[in-house]
Amino acid sequence: MHMKSQEPRAQDRRIWLVRHGESTWNRKDLVQGQLDPGLSPLGREQAVRCARALAGQGQPEALYSSDLRRALESAAPIAEALGLETRADPGLRERSLGDAEGSPNASLGPERSGVRDGRVVDADAAPTGGESVRQLYDRAVSCAARILSSHRGDVVLVCHGGVVRVVLAWLDGVTPDEMAWPEVANGVAIVRRVPTGSTCT
Repeated sequence: MHMKSQEPRAQDRRIWLVRHGESTWNRKDLVQGQLDPGLSPLGREQAVRCARALAGQGQPEALYSSDLRRALESAAPIAEALGLETRADPGLRERSLGDAEGSPNASLGPERSGVRDGRVVDADAAPTGGESVRQLYDRAVSCAARILSSHRGDVVLVCHGGVVRVVLAWLDGVTPDEMAWPEVANGVAIVRRVPTGSTCT
Protein backbone atom coordinates (compact mmCIF):
# COMPACT_ATOMS: atom_id res chain seq x y z
CA MET A 1 0.00 0.00 0.00
CA HIS A 2 1.38 3.40 -0.99
CA MET A 3 1.78 5.64 2.08
CA LYS A 4 2.23 9.16 0.79
CA SER A 5 2.68 10.59 4.29
CA GLN A 6 5.87 8.55 4.75
CA GLU A 7 7.59 9.94 1.67
CA PRO A 8 10.30 12.55 2.23
CA ARG A 9 9.09 16.01 1.15
CA ALA A 10 11.30 18.66 -0.38
CA GLN A 11 11.26 20.76 2.83
CA ASP A 12 12.06 17.83 5.11
CA ARG A 13 15.51 17.27 6.51
CA ARG A 14 16.80 13.88 5.44
CA ILE A 15 19.46 11.35 6.34
CA TRP A 16 20.87 9.20 3.55
CA LEU A 17 22.09 5.83 4.84
CA VAL A 18 24.38 3.95 2.43
CA ARG A 19 25.69 0.45 2.96
CA HIS A 20 29.11 -0.05 1.38
CA GLY A 21 29.44 -2.06 -1.82
CA GLU A 22 30.26 -5.75 -1.79
CA SER A 23 33.63 -6.43 -0.17
CA THR A 24 35.98 -9.29 -0.96
CA TRP A 25 34.85 -10.91 2.31
CA ASN A 26 31.15 -10.44 1.55
CA ARG A 27 31.88 -12.40 -1.59
CA LYS A 28 33.50 -15.19 0.47
CA ASP A 29 30.68 -15.12 3.07
CA LEU A 30 33.04 -14.35 5.96
CA VAL A 31 32.34 -12.41 9.16
CA GLN A 32 33.93 -8.97 8.74
CA GLY A 33 33.07 -6.90 11.78
CA GLN A 34 35.80 -4.30 12.15
CA LEU A 35 38.37 -6.12 10.04
CA ASP A 36 39.22 -4.22 6.90
CA PRO A 37 38.84 -5.92 3.51
CA GLY A 38 38.38 -3.70 0.48
CA LEU A 39 35.70 -3.75 -2.20
CA SER A 40 35.37 -6.48 -4.78
CA PRO A 41 35.05 -5.48 -8.47
CA LEU A 42 31.28 -5.81 -8.11
CA GLY A 43 31.40 -3.66 -4.97
CA ARG A 44 33.17 -0.88 -6.86
CA GLU A 45 30.50 -1.03 -9.57
CA GLN A 46 27.77 -0.89 -6.90
CA ALA A 47 29.36 2.19 -5.33
CA VAL A 48 29.47 3.99 -8.68
CA ARG A 49 25.83 3.12 -9.41
CA CYS A 50 24.82 4.31 -5.96
CA ALA A 51 26.67 7.59 -6.49
CA ARG A 52 24.84 8.18 -9.77
CA ALA A 53 21.48 7.49 -8.12
CA LEU A 54 22.18 9.80 -5.19
CA ALA A 55 23.27 12.61 -7.49
CA GLY A 56 19.64 12.87 -8.61
CA GLN A 57 18.21 12.98 -5.07
CA GLY A 58 19.15 16.54 -4.15
CA GLN A 59 22.16 18.21 -2.57
CA PRO A 60 23.10 17.14 0.96
CA GLU A 61 25.17 19.36 3.20
CA ALA A 62 27.75 16.81 4.36
CA LEU A 63 29.09 13.32 3.69
CA TYR A 64 30.42 11.09 6.47
CA SER A 65 31.88 7.59 6.20
CA SER A 66 33.02 4.82 8.48
CA ASP A 67 36.80 4.83 8.56
CA LEU A 68 36.94 1.20 7.42
CA ARG A 69 38.34 0.67 3.93
CA ARG A 70 35.23 -0.83 2.34
CA ALA A 71 33.16 2.19 3.41
CA LEU A 72 35.77 4.78 2.39
CA GLU A 73 36.13 3.14 -1.04
CA SER A 74 32.34 3.27 -1.42
CA ALA A 75 32.21 6.91 -0.31
CA ALA A 76 34.77 8.06 -2.89
CA PRO A 77 32.50 8.05 -5.99
CA ILE A 78 29.62 9.46 -3.91
CA ALA A 79 31.81 12.35 -2.79
CA GLU A 80 32.79 13.03 -6.38
CA ALA A 81 29.21 12.87 -7.64
CA LEU A 82 27.92 15.20 -4.91
CA GLY A 83 30.90 17.55 -4.80
CA LEU A 84 31.48 16.89 -1.10
CA GLU A 85 34.46 16.02 1.09
CA THR A 86 34.33 12.66 2.85
CA ARG A 87 34.64 12.98 6.62
CA ALA A 88 35.78 9.69 8.19
CA ASP A 89 34.25 8.86 11.58
CA PRO A 90 35.08 5.67 13.55
CA GLY A 91 31.67 5.91 15.25
CA LEU A 92 30.17 4.62 12.00
CA ARG A 93 32.21 1.39 11.99
CA GLU A 94 30.47 -1.95 11.71
CA ARG A 95 29.67 -3.89 14.88
CA SER A 96 32.79 -5.45 16.36
CA LEU A 97 32.34 -9.22 16.27
CA GLY A 98 35.41 -10.16 18.29
CA ASP A 99 36.66 -13.70 17.89
CA ALA A 100 34.06 -14.45 15.19
CA GLU A 101 35.75 -12.10 12.71
CA GLY A 102 37.30 -13.98 9.80
CA SER A 103 35.15 -17.08 10.29
CA PRO A 104 32.29 -18.22 8.02
CA ASN A 105 29.04 -16.31 8.58
CA ALA A 106 27.27 -19.62 9.17
CA SER A 107 29.36 -20.17 12.30
CA LEU A 108 27.99 -17.06 14.03
CA GLY A 109 24.83 -18.38 15.68
CA PRO A 110 22.16 -16.45 17.63
CA GLU A 111 23.76 -17.30 20.97
CA ARG A 112 26.64 -14.97 20.01
CA SER A 113 25.03 -12.63 17.47
CA GLY A 114 21.78 -12.12 19.38
CA VAL A 115 19.91 -12.33 16.06
CA ARG A 116 17.62 -15.05 14.74
CA ASP A 117 15.28 -15.16 11.74
CA GLY A 118 15.49 -11.44 11.02
CA ARG A 119 14.92 -10.22 14.58
CA VAL A 120 17.00 -9.33 17.62
CA VAL A 121 16.37 -12.04 20.22
CA ASP A 122 19.06 -11.05 22.73
CA ALA A 123 20.30 -7.46 22.51
CA ASP A 124 23.09 -8.21 24.99
CA ALA A 125 24.60 -11.29 23.36
CA ALA A 126 28.07 -10.84 21.87
CA PRO A 127 31.01 -12.91 20.62
CA THR A 128 34.04 -12.91 22.92
CA GLY A 129 35.74 -9.54 22.53
CA GLY A 130 32.91 -8.12 20.44
CA GLU A 131 29.93 -5.78 20.76
CA SER A 132 26.33 -6.64 21.48
CA VAL A 133 23.48 -5.19 19.41
CA ARG A 134 22.77 -2.83 22.32
CA GLN A 135 26.36 -1.58 22.35
CA LEU A 136 26.30 -1.09 18.57
CA TYR A 137 22.99 0.78 18.86
CA ASP A 138 24.32 3.10 21.56
CA ARG A 139 27.54 3.84 19.65
CA ALA A 140 26.07 4.31 16.18
CA VAL A 141 23.05 6.30 17.37
CA SER A 142 25.28 8.60 19.44
CA CYS A 143 27.43 9.16 16.35
CA ALA A 144 24.45 9.80 14.05
CA ALA A 145 22.88 12.21 16.56
CA ARG A 146 26.15 14.11 16.90
CA ILE A 147 26.51 14.41 13.13
CA LEU A 148 22.91 15.54 12.67
CA SER A 149 23.27 18.14 15.42
CA SER A 150 26.26 19.61 13.53
CA HIS A 151 24.29 20.30 10.33
CA ARG A 152 21.03 21.95 9.35
CA GLY A 153 20.64 20.20 5.99
CA ASP A 154 20.66 16.63 4.68
CA VAL A 155 23.58 14.36 5.59
CA VAL A 156 24.92 11.19 3.97
CA LEU A 157 26.34 8.37 6.10
CA VAL A 158 28.29 5.66 4.24
CA CYS A 159 28.52 2.80 6.67
CA HIS A 160 27.62 -0.86 7.22
CA GLY A 161 24.60 -3.13 7.44
CA GLY A 162 24.53 -3.23 11.24
CA VAL A 163 24.80 0.55 11.51
CA VAL A 164 22.05 1.09 8.93
CA ARG A 165 19.73 -1.24 10.88
CA VAL A 166 20.21 0.40 14.27
CA VAL A 167 19.95 3.96 12.94
CA LEU A 168 16.72 3.09 11.13
CA ALA A 169 15.37 1.56 14.35
CA TRP A 170 16.29 4.73 16.25
CA LEU A 171 14.56 6.95 13.69
CA ASP A 172 11.45 4.81 14.14
CA GLY A 173 11.63 5.03 17.95
CA VAL A 174 12.41 1.30 18.29
CA THR A 175 14.69 0.04 21.08
CA PRO A 176 17.39 -2.62 20.64
CA ASP A 177 15.19 -5.22 22.37
CA GLU A 178 12.32 -4.65 19.93
CA MET A 179 14.10 -4.19 16.63
CA ALA A 180 14.07 -6.24 13.48
CA TRP A 181 17.31 -7.25 11.74
CA PRO A 182 16.37 -7.08 8.05
CA GLU A 183 18.57 -7.71 5.04
CA VAL A 184 20.37 -4.59 3.81
CA ALA A 185 21.80 -4.95 0.32
CA ASN A 186 25.33 -3.84 -0.55
CA GLY A 187 25.60 -0.54 -2.40
CA VAL A 188 22.06 0.55 -1.54
CA ALA A 189 21.03 3.95 -0.17
CA ILE A 190 18.02 4.41 2.11
CA VAL A 191 16.81 8.01 2.27
CA ARG A 192 14.73 8.83 5.34
CA ARG A 193 13.11 11.93 6.76
CA VAL A 194 14.44 12.98 10.15
CA PRO A 195 11.40 13.15 12.45
CA THR A 196 10.51 16.69 13.49
CA GLY A 197 10.90 17.34 17.20
CA SER A 198 12.91 14.16 17.79
CA THR A 199 16.28 13.94 19.51
CA CYS A 200 17.77 13.85 15.99
CA THR A 201 17.27 17.59 15.55
